[in-house]
Amino acid sequence: MASTQAAVAAGSYTGQGFGTPAYRSFVLYTLTLVYTLNFIDRVLIGVVAQPIIEEFRLQDWQFGLLSGFGFALMYTLMGIPIARLSERYNRVRIIAASVILWSAMTALCGVAGGFLALLVFRIGVGIGEAGCTPPANSLIADYFPPRSRARALAVYSMGITIGGVLANAFGGPVAEMFSWREAFLVLGIPGVVIGIAVLFIIKEPPRGYADPPGTPEVERLGFRETVAELTRKPTFWTNTLAAALVAFVGYGLINFQAAFFQRVHGMSVAEVAMEVAVPLGLAASFGAFAAGYLTERLSTRFPNAVAWIPGLGLLAAVPMYVLGLSADSVGVALGLMIIGAILHYSYLGAQYTICQGVASTRARATAVALFLFIVNLIGYGLGPLWVGLLSDMRMEALLQDSPHAAELSLQACKGAASALVDSLGEIKAGDCLAASAEGLRQSLSSTILVLALAGGGYLWICRGLQRDLVSRLH
Repeated sequence: MASTQAAVAAGSYTGQGFGTPAYRSFVLYTLTLVYTLNFIDRVLIGVVAQPIIEEFRLQDWQFGLLSGFGFALMYTLMGIPIARLSERYNRVRIIAASVILWSAMTALCGVAGGFLALLVFRIGVGIGEAGCTPPANSLIADYFPPRSRARALAVYSMGITIGGVLANAFGGPVAEMFSWREAFLVLGIPGVVIGIAVLFIIKEPPRGYADPPGTPEVERLGFRETVAELTRKPTFWTNTLAAALVAFVGYGLINFQAAFFQRVHGMSVAEVAMEVAVPLGLAASFGAFAAGYLTERLSTRFPNAVAWIPGLGLLAAVPMYVLGLSADSVGVALGLMIIGAILHYSYLGAQYTICQGVASTRARATAVALFLFIVNLIGYGLGPLWVGLLSDMRMEALLQDSPHAAELSLQACKGAASALVDSLGEIKAGDCLAASAEGLRQSLSSTILVLALAGGGYLWICRGLQRDLVSRLH
């Protein structure tokens, strides 16, 4: 069991991976499994968005608050303190405790009696998940030398997309067979067992072990010193802003994706999960892995490949998504959005590789936490909330243009289709459903355009990346 944190000895930098190649791979895949659980529990609420909206009669902005800002607030606030603990104490124990906490809170979401209770449990999930990525990134940096980190972090980052796939593959059918509550229970409880297992299967490596000999050794930095170090690295802040903009779009899309296909294309929860979300998640996983593989192969010849590969990918993703969202056919929409997802998620490994590459050994966990603080506050906190607000605004405008504007309001149009028909009649209910679908379509299509700014940011990073790196990525 990883019960004792390895000491940091002078000259401990070896430039070699920690442990045998087989054990390193085992640890990497275990951490990827943990990250997968992280995102299963994080995105599950988006899978069952429409049933929750209908049961609690929520406006879209309220669901955006519930699925995004409510989670992200404590996730971001707790991230930096937990990362500071990761600089001092056993990282494996921190990860294990975090898995147990967020999994238990996910299960409790299944027994929430109303909006406020569900919001409280989502905040609990956010607190737990704050203890995953900073220490995991720090561990990977000590298990893998710089030349292998892009691929290792791309594999780890696949937990984001694999988690989305599994949340849909299991959560959608379970919600269809029973209810959205059982989906939280079924997917939350196993994480407690996995969290306990992590304590016994991952070893704590010496800090800086895999860095090349001669890498400057520094004492543990305080938070102010870490910020001061990063202030001298423009690449860190450009990467952070670009990743935040991608997250703004990505979390807004993923939290309303199921609702979009249900409203616009009339699909059920299980149909969206299995026929749309799973293929899109697999495409995103392929995009993350392919970009990591290409980066590792091309970095020797093109040192800035880690930045321009996601930059070009994000720019190319924009028209694919916009055309997919405007398509009338599910098949056409899915095909275009699959291409968009492959291009979109080319940034996943790059964001962490760049973040780690410009931070010194003793500042990595805190640098990642600061990075995640900004990315998640802007991306997860504001992305879904923005999409929900814009959706409600467009829906309200469309209702005002309808023949029954005087009798319809945003709140009057909330609820299941059958309930709306009973209360408003078939014609007015149809106006409500059409406005709800088109409002969400317009909201998502407008938000997608932000990816172009993020792509430009990654291309801009190429100007100063080599100057800001602590150790070369190849």
